[in-house]
Amino acid sequence: MTDLAAGDDPLVAAPTWNGTIKGFFDSGDIACMSAQGLDLSSYESVRDSAKPIYDEVKSGNMPAGGPPWSANRVETFANWMSDGFPLGSGEPPPPPPPPVAEPVVEHPNWTDDISKFFSSGEIGCMGRQGIDLSSYDGVRSHATDIYLQTKTGNMPYKGTKWTANRVRTFFNWIQDRFPVGGGAPAPGPAPDPSPTPDARLRKNVDCLLPDEIEILKKAFRGIMALDPADPNGPINLNSYFGQAAIHGLPLAYCMHHVDTYNPWHRVYVTRFEDSLRAIEGCEKLTLPYWDIKAPVPALMYEEPFAAYRLPRAVGPGFPQGYVTQRNDAATIWTELNQAPSVASSIDEAMPGANSYGGFNHGGYQDPIMAAHDDGHGSCGQTMGQQDVAAFDPIFWFFHCNWERLFRSWQVNAEATTVEGFKTKLADEGEWLAMALDPYADTTEQVIAYGEVTYQELDPGKPIMRPNKAGHVDAASTFRIEPASPVSIRVKDIDRMNISGTFIVRLLADGEPIARRTFFQPGSPRTCDTCRKKELISLDFHLPQEMVQGRELSVAIELLAPPEGQEAVLAPSSVGNPTINVRLLLNEV
Repeated sequence: MTDLAAGDDPLVAAPTWNGTIKGFFDSGDIACMSAQGLDLSSYESVRDSAKPIYDEVKSGNMPAGGPPWSANRVETFANWMSDGFPLGSGEPPPPPPPPVAEPVVEHPNWTDDISKFFSSGEIGCMGRQGIDLSSYDGVRSHATDIYLQTKTGNMPYKGTKWTANRVRTFFNWIQDRFPVGGGAPAPGPAPDPSPTPDARLRKNVDCLLPDEIEILKKAFRGIMALDPADPNGPINLNSYFGQAAIHGLPLAYCMHHVDTYNPWHRVYVTRFEDSLRAIEGCEKLTLPYWDIKAPVPALMYEEPFAAYRLPRAVGPGFPQGYVTQRNDAATIWTELNQAPSVASSIDEAMPGANSYGGFNHGGYQDPIMAAHDDGHGSCGQTMGQQDVAAFDPIFWFFHCNWERLFRSWQVNAEATTVEGFKTKLADEGEWLAMALDPYADTTEQVIAYGEVTYQELDPGKPIMRPNKAGHVDAASTFRIEPASPVSIRVKDIDRMNISGTFIVRLLADGEPIARRTFFQPGSPRTCDTCRKKELISLDFHLPQEMVQGRELSVAIELLAPPEGQEAVLAPSSVGNPTINVRLLLNEV
């Protein structure tokens, strides 16, 4: 806004818009605030937003990035408000017309209703944040976030709040599955259709506002400061130590590579979030997610998220005072993009045509568990060891994202109800009614889970594409594409003989070209969950040109070998696994 020194900025007792106030805003201020939905060049816009403008300039928050207004200018603006916003003729303009009652539209559509809810200023403002409010796809893909932000008044930013009826109309559009208008169906994948009106919104960590970051830091510091000992038991489960101890040592509830992996972690992430919310002043906090298809956010290397020091020993190799270790952001990004990349495995898992399946049985869980394990290994020493992974603070943002991906697959697969979920199972689903130890919740109880929703779901590429598999039923028809990917399976590795997480590397002409990670505790023989599946197989889905005509071999190595043990394992020591190679078929 125009820079005048206090002595050159006279106090005007009876200012008008044309004579005084209009000159307070220069072209840069107008452009800046227009991007945030506020038109400083318009008399009506400044008049309607006069009170928030006054509050911001008085506190020095406006102009953004410029010198603050002088006390005289602030008082002149206050005089203009007190005089009833005179335009310039000496007569106050007529008051703004009363707002027209906005009815609730029970069955709105995009063309006739929703597209008219966003002004050009709001479209420009949110466009800078990567949200396109001018397009059907842009609004549909952020619909849940828009609903929750407008319901709480956080959106439109510094603009006129939506009426309760408009908010309800927008909610009705979500419930009707986003009709376009004219009877046209909503194309493509949709956001989560089933959150309750009071659902917790979990945001992308890259989209947090400064005050949200401070509350998040306060909550983490708060639970990290809690005594890990419980006066009535061995561990205080409300503390950071106690929450992390459930996943790894010393409590060691291992829920990996089993059907209940996703439901169990759904409950686990929410219980951790509840612990954060128990810190005073953090009651409405929600845990954000790190979208692992993007680089590690810089926030993850700020205190208190950068590391955690164990207040007590948890087992061999992890004494009191052990500090979590993590790769730098550049190394993590490089590791995540090794073939087959974590992003490619997620894309393979997401289509709604995929069955839920079990590990190594095809379907959703096969590639999503592979992506999960590779993600853990990419993050470094601590995250790569199941016994202590949850003590690294990045774990919680990482796993909030896997819960988001599970929800994304449910929406894509129309598996957000128990009935819909059962249609995607490869078995009878007896495990659905079993408790997710140590929690009383069962999988059946957390399939719907409308109390939590996400800023944006992952749609897959594209929804309902054909499954790619190495085998199909004889009753099916199938197609071998000219560039069909090849699957190389390292089959029947005896995990019981391996201490901790291990990596299988695929080598071509002696050089590593791909890797797969298998995430497990340091002592799998003592783990009830691990013993349920002693032999495991790992798949490499790769373009044919990566492997054709080359000498191929595999190497199995420990991610974090115990002291005195070699990292590379002989095939004879892990059950002499075999190699299967096959083209991946498109079922049609």
